[in-house]
Amino acid sequence: MDKPKPPRAALMVHAGAWDMPEGEREGHREACAAALAVGWRLLADGGNALDAVEKAIVTLEDDPRVNAGTGSVLTREGWVELDAGIMDGLTLELGAVIGLRTAKNPIRVARSLLGAEHVLLSGAAAEAAVRTAGCATQPPEAFVVERERERLKTWRAESAARRPGQAFGGSTKPSPSDTVGAVAVDGMGRIAAGLSTGGACGKPSGRVGDAPIPHCGFYADIRLAGVAVTGWGESILRVGLARRAAELARDNSAQDAAWLAIRELEDRVGGRGGLIVVGRDGSIGWAFNTPAMALGYMDGEMAGPIVRV
Repeated sequence: MDKPKPPRAALMVHAGAWDMPEGEREGHREACAAALAVGWRLLADGGNALDAVEKAIVTLEDDPRVNAGTGSVLTREGWVELDAGIMDGLTLELGAVIGLRTAKNPIRVARSLLGAEHVLLSGAAAEAAVRTAGCATQPPEAFVVERERERLKTWRAESAARRPGQAFGGSTKPSPSDTVGAVAVDGMGRIAAGLSTGGACGKPSGRVGDAPIPHCGFYADIRLAGVAVTGWGESILRVGLARRAAELARDNSAQDAAWLAIRELEDRVGGRGGLIVVGRDGSIGWAFNTPAMALGYMDGEMAGPIVRV
C-alpha cells in the first residue's frame, strides 16, 4: 500500500486589496516579495507555520509602504491605532490586540497571547500585553509617515461632502482600508493565519474592523484551511468571511473557495475586499472584487515565488 503523500508546505502573503494608486503598486509588490522570502526561508528549513506567518507579517509591519505598523493610515486625530490577530490551526489557539499605539510589531503581541487566559485585548490591557511580552516599542509619532499625513488632509477636505451611507467621508481618491496578512501550511500539515492593520484612513478613534476578529478577518483549522482577509471591515464582519471561506474549502478547491466567499460577500452585503486561502493539502487560492490586490505565494513544488499586484 502506498504511503500517504506528506502535506505540501505553502505560504501566501498579501498587502491589501483596494483602489491602489499606480504609484504605490510597485512598493506593495516589493513588500509582498520581501515578506514571502522571509517566511518561505523558514518553511523551507523545516520551520513551523506559526513562525512563518509571524515573521512574514513582521516584515510587512516594518515596511512603511503598506498599511500596518510603521506607515499605517491615520485616525481622524492624526495618530495610528494598530490591530493584529493570529491563529494556530492545530490547537485553535488564537491571540488578537486592538488599538495599540506603541507596539512596533503588533503581530508579536498577538502571538504572545496564544494559550493565555485572555486572548483578545484592547486599550490599556493590550498596551500592558506589549510590556509583558517584552515586545519592541516606539513613540506614537514614529509610526506616522508623510504620505498618510497628506492622505488624511484629503480625507478631511472631502468629509464635509459625505453622502448618507458613505464610509468615513466618501473620498473619491484611492484610500486604503486594508490589512497585511499571511497564511501558511508547513511540512507537518500545521496551518496558521494572521493579519495586521492600521485600519481605515480617517476612522474614528476606537473603530474596529475585521482584522483582529477571529473567524472574520483570519481563521485557521487543520481540518479546513487557513484564510487571511482584507478590505472593508464593516461588511466582512457581517458575513464572518474568513470562517466562511474556510468552510467552503472543505468541499471545494482553495481557489474555488476564495471566489465563492468573495461572491457571497458582494451578493449578501455589497462588500468589497479580498482574501488568500491555503488548503490543508497546501493548495492555494485568492480572490478580490476591488481594482487591485497585492499578494505573493510559494509552495514546495514551485520553481520560485510569484508576486502580483
